Amino acid sequence: MKRSVRWLVLGVLILSVSVLSLSTASYAQVAVGVSVRVGPPALPVYAQPICPGPGYLWTPGYWAWSDDDGYYWVPGTWVVAPVGMLWTPGYWAFSDGFYGWHAGYWGPHVGFYGGINYGFGYGGVGFGGGEWRGGGFFYNRSVTNVNVTNVTNVYSRTVIVNNTRNVSYNGPGGIGMRPTRQEEAFAREPHRAALAAQSQHERAAGRNRELFASENHGRPAIAATAKPGEFRGPHLERARAAGEPYRAPKLSPREARGQSPSNRGADNHGADNRGTDARGGNRGFDAPARNGGKGNDRVTARLGNREGGSQEQRSSRDNLRRDNPSRDNPSRGNPRYNPRPDRQDKAGPQRMERENRAQGKAEPKRDSREQHR
Repeated sequence: MKRSVRWLVLGVLILSVSVLSLSTASYAQVAVGVSVRVGPPALPVYAQPICPGPGYLWTPGYWAWSDDDGYYWVPGTWVVAPVGMLWTPGYWAFSDGFYGWHAGYWGPHVGFYGGINYGFGYGGVGFGGGEWRGGGFFYNRSVTNVNVTNVTNVYSRTVIVNNTRNVSYNGPGGIGMRPTRQEEAFAREPHRAALAAQSQHERAAGRNRELFASENHGRPAIAATAKPGEFRGPHLERARAAGEPYRAPKLSPREARGQSPSNRGADNHGADNRGTDARGGNRGFDAPARNGGKGNDRVTARLGNREGGSQEQRSSRDNLRRDNPSRDNPSRGNPRYNPRPDRQDKAGPQRMERENRAQGKAEPKRDSREQHR
């Protein structure tokens, strides 16, 4: 009995450790990180720096986005890979008028990356640049630049690439590929986000003016590096050419950065919201979020009594009357205002006579013709 309890406790502990270990990894991304109205430039043509040593895995370069200056190139680089993990590159995809960025990740298999031909083993489907064998990574010399003196885990295998285009995004006008069932299954596997060295590498690229497309016109001065963040030294590769002739976007970065259909519901800044009245009908008035939460004057007139209503409504009407005196007294500030005489004005002499009697004043002498009226 005691032995059964011990095995039960041990099983619970093993299960808890397994759950905790999985919690450190994330699953395939669903949301798009960045949405832009202009597409990324084509992938530049460049060579791969030599592999620094065993355990490094190639991560291809890509175009990232800055809200201040637009697209900038993040050089491809060699990264010390987590043991047993492969890198699925990020990619841009066009949908509903926006180009959205899908971030890359580490996992046991290479998933879908838009069908983009990043080169050096990433021909659009899977990865042919190497494979894990036990605890060591073996490099395919046919598509990767490896010095056999420093790296002995090598092999040679021909990789056939059908897509030779330099287009850098998936979707209409770009690469028209969709994930296979196997790639969708790979995306559901536990995986990890980019390493800290990769994130720092991207941030450093965003501070280098030479890497912005507005400066290099699709041909960056630093296309690839031997290690993350090393933008100086002998082991750098300059782009040999732009993938396609560069066309500067007509929109500024701020104009190009917009709300995609996927995130409009969460962020309504700048949206043309329309409100509804108590009956639920669309009345075409500005929602409270657009004018300080008070609505316009027509809405106030409909929702509350003009002389009653809430304290806030009465205060709003009083302020409006002070600022616009002609609202309650149209004769003010309008020299052409000439209303019809009030009926009570016809009895002007009689009213004046009554007022004089009350004040003890003598009555004015009436004309004889008025006395016989």
